[in-house]
Amino acid sequence: MTTSTARPAMAAGVPVGVVRLDGTCTLGRTAIGGKAWSVNAMRALGLSVPPAVALTTGSCAAFYAAGGQLTDELWDEVRRGIEFLETETGRRFGGEHRPLLISVRSGAPVSMPGMMDTVLNLGLSRTAAEALVAETGDEAYVADTLDRFRRQYRETVLDNRLDPGLDKGLDQISGAVPDDPWEQLAGAVTAVFGSWQSARARAYRESFGIADDLGTSVTLQAMVFGNLDDRSGTGVLFSRNPSTGEPVPFGEWLPRGQGEDVVSGRVTPLPLSALAGSHPEVHAELLRATAALEVAGGDVQDIEFTVEAGRLWLLQSRAAKRSAGAAVRIAVDLVDEGVLAPAQAVLRVTADQVRAVAGATAGSGVGDPVAAGEAACPGFATGIAVTDPDEAEERADAGEDVVLVRATTSPDDFHGMLAAVGIVTEYGGATSHAAVVSREIGRPCVVGCGAGTLDRLAGHEVTVDGSTGRVWLGRLVAQDATADRHLVRLAALVTADLPEAERDWLLAQPLGEWLPDRVEADRCSPTERGALPRCRDQ
Repeated sequence: MTTSTARPAMAAGVPVGVVRLDGTCTLGRTAIGGKAWSVNAMRALGLSVPPAVALTTGSCAAFYAAGGQLTDELWDEVRRGIEFLETETGRRFGGEHRPLLISVRSGAPVSMPGMMDTVLNLGLSRTAAEALVAETGDEAYVADTLDRFRRQYRETVLDNRLDPGLDKGLDQISGAVPDDPWEQLAGAVTAVFGSWQSARARAYRESFGIADDLGTSVTLQAMVFGNLDDRSGTGVLFSRNPSTGEPVPFGEWLPRGQGEDVVSGRVTPLPLSALAGSHPEVHAELLRATAALEVAGGDVQDIEFTVEAGRLWLLQSRAAKRSAGAAVRIAVDLVDEGVLAPAQAVLRVTADQVRAVAGATAGSGVGDPVAAGEAACPGFATGIAVTDPDEAEERADAGEDVVLVRATTSPDDFHGMLAAVGIVTEYGGATSHAAVVSREIGRPCVVGCGAGTLDRLAGHEVTVDGSTGRVWLGRLVAQDATADRHLVRLAALVTADLPEAERDWLLAQPLGEWLPDRVEADRCSPTERGALPRCRDQ
């Protein structure tokens, strides 16, 4: 991880300190970040959420003002925050009996999925590991949790990526990973604050026009364990399909896993229907919570959840990243459902998203595709398949269309994903990092194509069909897709018989850039690489 401890000009007026996320916190996203804000909001709704506290974004400013150090005053507040978690859970951080483990997560005021750091299972010392074995009677579970922690801590805090073949085991707390839980915590909080200035985070902010002075909060939350037993697992659920906008819940479920397994794309999870089959009561409870969160948020929600020994826990809810087509459909549907006024719906859709839908293309290959997986983001794109994000960026800068093909993607690949015209992965599902980011940046994407995909595609010209989940060798002839009925409906919201003042206001918004008589002219206007999305003819 490359970071800079040069002090960014953080926003003024945000308090420094640690706040409890018990449903009563009155601070907004600017002060505690989107993740912590959602935890507090879910607690206020009475949903099942693990106890948590948050270091404010003002604390991030104080960290940089102190030269990249945690001040004594802030650390005292962190200790009091941990005491609150201990009281809430009946566990003790680093304790010899019923030890408390926590997650340490970033949370900017504006969603930046995967761009900053996270450490799970923190607090595992030799003493805590032995105590967990005594508590659960399951040495394999504890060994798995310990291995997860050590690897993530080294990668995130120590920036020491491990050989996957290293030995695992309770007696292998080796290397520079500290055994003292408090030392672990200080290192993790420092790493999360430091990740605000990482190269990938800066590139993301630049691409999306996010201010550098916002800073990140740090959420400290009691761990719940999806890898505990056969009644446990983890998943991600969208209240509507983020690829198509279809108004039905869409998600994935991974038994005996932790959240990073699904998000990273290292494994391909099961469809949400598998949870309904194995845990029908949990599935029903999850759908009830999802409906409540969409109503409360007034928008489609992206929800992370864990099931521990048959009990549902919600970890986060946020407005979902969605494809251009989904954005248009969701905005129209929310008007029809009475959730949004037409003027509000207009502001949910950008001119770039409308251009993508208006300029959508389609095509089909002959014979069998060279690869097939899950359709993660609709669209149609042709380019040379490259497997390295740096190469993708270099070749795109030279004017070449490239398709980035990876086993999985990570935040460190963002620059290559942005440079590519399409994205393909061997592993992962529709809620993986590759899928989420592709929908946000408007790149056709197919995930979970299976082992060997890199070898089959590398160096060849390929066409990615993100609508069907297929990849073809060669360049396919693209044709205009059928006119999108939801786009027609959205345009009608603007040209409807509204009062003159309201109509003039609507036309002054981004929607005014693509009224029906201008869509064709705008369809192929030049854009800079990285503007979202590209014109079909570039």
